[in-house]
Amino acid sequence: MGKARPAAAHWKGPGAPAGAQGGRARPNPNPFEVKVNRQKFPVLGRKARHAVGQPGVSRARAVQKRTQTLLKEYKERDKSNVFTDKRFGEYSSNMSPEEKMIKRFALEQQRQHEKRSIYNLNEGEELTHYGRSLADIEKHDDIVDSDSDTEERGTLSAELTAAHFGGGGGLLHKKTPQQQGEEGEKPRSRRELIEELIAKSKQEKRERQAQREGALELTEKLDQDWKEIQTLLTHRAPKSENRDKTEKPKPDAYDVMVRELGFEMKAQPSNRIKTVEELAKEEQERLQKLEAERLRRMRGEDEGGDARKPKHLSADDLNDGFVLDRDDRRLLSYTDGKMSIGEEQSGEASDGESEEEQGEDLSEDPEDSSDPDGHSDLESDTESEDCGRPDREPQQAPGKRMTSGHRARGATRTELPYTFAAPESYEELKSLLSAKTMEEQLAVVERIQTCNHPSLAVGNKAKLEKLFGFLLEYVGDLATDDPPDLRVIDKLVVQLYNLCQMFPDSASNSIKFVLRDAMHEMEGSIEARGRAAFPGLDVLVYLKIAGLLFPASDLRHPVVTPALVCMSQLLTKCRVLSLQDVVKGLFVCCVFLDYVSLSRRFIPELINFLLGILYLAAPNKHGQGYTLVHPFRASGKNSELLLVSDEADIATWQRRGLSLRWAGGLKAQTKTEANHTRLSCLAVCLALVKRCVLLYGSLPSFHDIVRPLGALLTEHLADHRHPLELQELCRSTLADMEKQEQRCRPLICEKSKPVPLKLFTPRLVRVLEFGRKQGSSKEEQERRRLIHKHKREFKGAVREIRRDNQFLARMQLSETLERDAERKRKVKQLFNSLATQEGEWKALKRKKFKK
Repeated sequence: MGKARPAAAHWKGPGAPAGAQGGRARPNPNPFEVKVNRQKFPVLGRKARHAVGQPGVSRARAVQKRTQTLLKEYKERDKSNVFTDKRFGEYSSNMSPEEKMIKRFALEQQRQHEKRSIYNLNEGEELTHYGRSLADIEKHDDIVDSDSDTEERGTLSAELTAAHFGGGGGLLHKKTPQQQGEEGEKPRSRRELIEELIAKSKQEKRERQAQREGALELTEKLDQDWKEIQTLLTHRAPKSENRDKTEKPKPDAYDVMVRELGFEMKAQPSNRIKTVEELAKEEQERLQKLEAERLRRMRGEDEGGDARKPKHLSADDLNDGFVLDRDDRRLLSYTDGKMSIGEEQSGEASDGESEEEQGEDLSEDPEDSSDPDGHSDLESDTESEDCGRPDREPQQAPGKRMTSGHRARGATRTELPYTFAAPESYEELKSLLSAKTMEEQLAVVERIQTCNHPSLAVGNKAKLEKLFGFLLEYVGDLATDDPPDLRVIDKLVVQLYNLCQMFPDSASNSIKFVLRDAMHEMEGSIEARGRAAFPGLDVLVYLKIAGLLFPASDLRHPVVTPALVCMSQLLTKCRVLSLQDVVKGLFVCCVFLDYVSLSRRFIPELINFLLGILYLAAPNKHGQGYTLVHPFRASGKNSELLLVSDEADIATWQRRGLSLRWAGGLKAQTKTEANHTRLSCLAVCLALVKRCVLLYGSLPSFHDIVRPLGALLTEHLADHRHPLELQELCRSTLADMEKQEQRCRPLICEKSKPVPLKLFTPRLVRVLEFGRKQGSSKEEQERRRLIHKHKREFKGAVREIRRDNQFLARMQLSETLERDAERKRKVKQLFNSLATQEGEWKALKRKKFKK
């Protein structure tokens, strides 16, 4: 940075006289400090601004200005040394000194009052008690005058207080010899003084009691006199008037309603709703109790472990524990109003006894067949109905008669345990559920969940998570059996849903694992053979279960979205080669529609597959308006797979639903049965098409979507060759298509205005002034000028702020350097001082050593 001259002046050019403009003579600037801004080319009429400048002088002037302003503010940034007189009226000349003092005193009192009453919640209110202010009561300066002896026990007179607790002027206060001489009495001892005080207090007490009794007598006498006077003052009215006065007014409707509401039934408090953990604990305890009773009955033990006692005891029974081996007593019963005596068959009845006789005995006296100890299996079976086993037939207790049905079932079936441990492997679960009825399997699964609820133990959560995977695998095995057990699968879905609600993450992982395996198998088949077949019934059941366990209406879902992709792949990559494939494909279409029934999501693969199925049933293949895509072909071996030409079979066909067992494998069928199956598949396909029409009717492109289906139905399937039900279904479907409104309009080019003919009209051109931009008005020019000025000022402000920051940074750096230099100087001075002290100490030490 150049060094500025003390008296710098503007440069006037060479040869200009010193006092050309009347100013004082200024020395010529240093030519090395002058900067000339050269122009590339001269412009006529433009004034050259800032052609010559002195950057050094300008920089020095700016530094001096910042030193006087910015640096001063920087050094005084943490100081507040400005004294301001804030007294009221100090600078006012309209007020006299007395008025100023009065006003200041009032403000001071107001300020103190605000500070004192900041926490006073009862400001402006005076609280009273029986007409007396609480402030006066808290002073405790009232005279205690109690009317009861019990209240007076806690009061002490001033003399007694002064005597016992000190204080001036008490009776026990030591008197001076001069006072003793004046009184002329012999000083008394402390005991005498205390006795005198006691006697005096008793005397005062008796006097107060006498005063109270006298006041009470006077009060009673006054009351008696007042009663006598009051009887003379009373005015007796006639009886008629008294009756009128005593008649009560009739209550209005509001009072009647209020009284009625008072006698209405109030809501009674109910028991607290138990939590899930408490319910699980109670269910586990109930099952454990039932299991213990079952084991006890199986072993023939009683509750107390004693032998079974007879239910009835006669009057002459000795109660010596002697029980007959066989009960030969005859039981009394009534039949048609007449007394009949029948022999009760014991548990050791011969096997050759006829079943009709047993049935007759049971029907004659059903009450006598109950178990005497009250633990019949029928009762336990009733208690365990909640577990899902309503038709369980347990073992008969000893001494109870059995019908033929009971004997047959009791010989082949055994009673289920009430408690089960969670299976650790799939084979263990399969062993628990195999060779059991549907109700028994459901009861086993439910009891496993109940006995291993997550709230009962720490590791039960992992056990039930494994149970979901095992049940899913078991469902797949049931679906692959021949024939598939669909009833058990339908019931097990409820258990899968309950487990899925408890553990959604593990359930979703299990479903995704199954779907991933199915997709990998299909991709491997495509890579190996170039085509893929429809999967087994187990994969189809898994797809159905996934839509039942998880929300299918979500836009994206970790389980439902892969399932939708899987079904789309099945409908586009699996070729239809047999009736079994048609059934599987239609089932996938049904599942697809169940998935999108709420979200109404458009599935193009579904429409394409239904179009292909209808094409397989069309007799003539020369129509237009539709095009087949993969996996269907316009011609080939299976292009007429669903075509039925036998009129006799068409006439004998009856509409019915397709069984899902057909997807597992179709048995050998006759020609008539095969034709009936084809017509049933066509009926299901038409029903699905109608459902799609109702589902997608609100889409803007609905008519474009269903146009191929409509063309195929109109040209080939709505003829008289098919059964009447199919024809009616086709016509209703076409009618539903036509009912839907046209919600989209075709794109049409906008109509443009006609181009006018070219005319010889002169073009007017405005002559603009020099320096103005063309095509702008006066307001636009002013706006541009302001914008340009704003930009210029903004740049200048940014530049000045940047220079201010640089200046402050240099000042801070200089302060830091000065502090560091001062610290180094002081440290050096301390080191010198310490070195001097060390030298002196060593010299003194050497001097002492020499001595």
